[in-house]
Amino acid sequence: MRNRGLTVAGGVAGILCATAAGLGVYISNRIMYMVKKEDALILEREINAKRLVPDRYDQLPKEEVWIHSPSGYQIKAVFIHPYPTKKYVIFCHGVTENKINSVKYMNLFLEKGFNAVIFDHRRHGESGGKTTSYGFYEKFDLKAVVDALLEREGNNVRFGIHGESMGAATALLYAGSVEDRADFYIADCPFSDFSEQLAYMMQKGRELPRSSKLAISLANFFIRLRDGYRLQSIAPIEAVEHINKPVLFIHSENDGFIPSHMTEALFERKKGSKKLFIAPNGDHAQSYTANQEEYSQLISDFLEENGLLEPGMVVENEKIDVPYNK
Repeated sequence: MRNRGLTVAGGVAGILCATAAGLGVYISNRIMYMVKKEDALILEREINAKRLVPDRYDQLPKEEVWIHSPSGYQIKAVFIHPYPTKKYVIFCHGVTENKINSVKYMNLFLEKGFNAVIFDHRRHGESGGKTTSYGFYEKFDLKAVVDALLEREGNNVRFGIHGESMGAATALLYAGSVEDRADFYIADCPFSDFSEQLAYMMQKGRELPRSSKLAISLANFFIRLRDGYRLQSIAPIEAVEHINKPVLFIHSENDGFIPSHMTEALFERKKGSKKLFIAPNGDHAQSYTANQEEYSQLISDFLEENGLLEPGMVVENEKIDVPYNK
């Protein structure tokens, strides 16, 4: 009887372990391989919304560049340089998007006299890489893009980094845990802690199944086993206090994907020069499209306050052929 009981207990334990392993693999798959938007659909969306005007974009002086990632693949970037200055902004798109999604933000800075670098994160667009890590590996790729810019333009280049969603978290992780090399950062709708964000997504039933702390623990174990990092390592809230350069934090009040209180927490933790804008309109990553005039003016004010833009320095539309948002 005792042996039979041990056999039954062992069988139950085996089933539980197999179930836990299956759940861990499933959740980690959903995290590492989150379904991306098709590149053609992103392009069509941006053209239809007139945030990308193909003829004007094609006319911009630019160069497509392949940059080697420290993780062993190639990163696709486009250096856009209509001005003979050494003022640049690097743009980091969000998860499931690609560099075309950055064009609307690029246009804003072209209007203000900056050149631009747009690029595809790992596993997105034309870049290599097998998994998405929500800023853990992406922050080192961002450093590779920064290094490429410095190699091309010299160490006296003045540049900022603008990020949206995962791209914003990546920018903060880069600045706070790799190098605070940029002259300014703009973080649009970042998460403050990826584990907390996962729990929120599970609670909302979006992208991942409704689950519990056990599911997060399983995901953490399998992500570490399969992709080499801990979920707790993706915590912009820990990195932001080490950023000395100015940071502009932006978030939509009604963001249904990443709650705005995460950006408010990041703003509170940041020391030194900083600015916060909670947009009254728009859902996730819609702060610009739903508040265009306020967004543009906010950036101009932020740059002027930190000596990064001469007062009133906005390029008139007729003076340069760029794909304007207006």
